[in-house]
Amino acid sequence: MTTFDKREEGFEKKFAHDEELRFKAYARRNKLLGLWAADKMGLLGIDADAYAKSVVLADFEEAGEDDVFRKVRGDLDAKGLKSIADTDIRVAMNDLLAKAIEDIKSGS
Repeated sequence: MTTFDKREEGFEKKFAHDEELRFKAYARRNKLLGLWAADKMGLLGIDADAYAKSVVLADFEEAGEDDVFRKVRGDLDAKGLKSIADTDIRVAMNDLLAKAIEDIKSGS
């Protein structure tokens, strides 16, 4: 194996590792977002956990995060919580992504 091949292999491994961490961060963010929204909807315990899981699963509907946003927005609206602005949801998504990344880096 040449030095170039070893270097290429190293870049491929780093890319795969970075993508895995990215996936974990978004999955964790979605779970935290689900718990955030569950709290707003008055869901507790098992119901809150089940809702958070449904938010994580919603992310597999399409590429990007719009599917997660639409799910949370729709569920909040269905519970009569239209006073929670789209920007509030987007801010929560951003803040919780930062927390998820921090948690992963710290090994939590």
